[in-house]
Amino acid sequence: MADQGAQDRNLPASARKLQKAREEGQVARSRDLGHFAAIAAAMGLMIVMAPGLAASLRALLATGLRFDAQTVANPASMGERFALLGEQFVWVMLPIGLVMVVVALAAGMALGGWNFSLQALMPKFDKLNPLTGLGRIFSADRLIDTLRTCALALVIGVVGGLYFALHFQAFAAVLALPLPAALAQAGGDVVKGMGFLALTLAAFAAVDVPVQRFQHAKRLKMSFQEVKQEHKELEGNQEIKSKMKVRMREMANRRMLSEVPKADLVVMNPTHYAVALKYDEGSTGAPRVVAKGADLMAMRIRDAARGAEVPVLQAPVLARALYAHAEIDREIPVSLYAAVAQVLAYVYQLRAALSGQAPMPGELPELPVPVELDPHHVAQPA
Repeated sequence: MADQGAQDRNLPASARKLQKAREEGQVARSRDLGHFAAIAAAMGLMIVMAPGLAASLRALLATGLRFDAQTVANPASMGERFALLGEQFVWVMLPIGLVMVVVALAAGMALGGWNFSLQALMPKFDKLNPLTGLGRIFSADRLIDTLRTCALALVIGVVGGLYFALHFQAFAAVLALPLPAALAQAGGDVVKGMGFLALTLAAFAAVDVPVQRFQHAKRLKMSFQEVKQEHKELEGNQEIKSKMKVRMREMANRRMLSEVPKADLVVMNPTHYAVALKYDEGSTGAPRVVAKGADLMAMRIRDAARGAEVPVLQAPVLARALYAHAEIDREIPVSLYAAVAQVLAYVYQLRAALSGQAPMPGELPELPVPVELDPHHVAQPA
């Protein structure tokens, strides 16, 4: 099952998974690149510091070889002397060691970038299972790393052995030279040996860097199911989102229907469109649309209006224009002021007639609705 799952992971890692892997401390690293950078930096620093380094070592060696009978007779003082000489030697070599550490860290960041994560230090109890541990030990990645490490050790050993064999006479001749010349000769031979070692590590790093990138990308590959699950987590469950949209739409419709009884009139296109208008005579604004709907919602607006004794007028062209160009809780378009004013005047006359204060008006006159505002208007060919 594990092999089958690994085979299914053939899709590249998403940005979210790469970020999550970085948070867990999983980034591409090349130890060979760090080794090469550290050795090359040490070699360069030794070349730059050669005069001062040789002088320090010469002075240190001269101090170590200078002693008297009292020093020989007191073993405790010899121990203190060796400790002091060791401390001085550490201070001489410390800059080189620090540079090697800094350059090695910088080489690691050059490949995988700066990444600090405490999650890598957290205990993972699933790794205590010996069966899964054996699976990781004998995995293909572990086998490749083991073979690469063995090959690197073998090649470095061969290069070092050949260099020592070819320069054996030079190393032996150093013993016959005066101290300053011996130190200079030994330093030059060491730098040359480090140069061959750096070239060897550079060749391995040139191979290891792309291999580590490939293995890192391979470990983070995703299956189609993982991509789908991640998309669902990011976008949210579509079924839940659709239910939420339906719920929100129902709530908006209920709020809109609750405003219908407060309207002054409802304009309808007998069954398809309905728009409820509200006009505040005390304000200087135009009439507002408090509700609008089509088909079933239009019927619900009509029923709510009739239940609240709000006048419902049949004005198909005006209803279509208002539905298409007016927004809920907004004032009507300027181009429809005249038509809506006539409808409101007709409603006021109708109310006055019903209360016995005026004669019953006739039929609603033709309303001045611009034809371009009617969504059902079809332009005639010229």
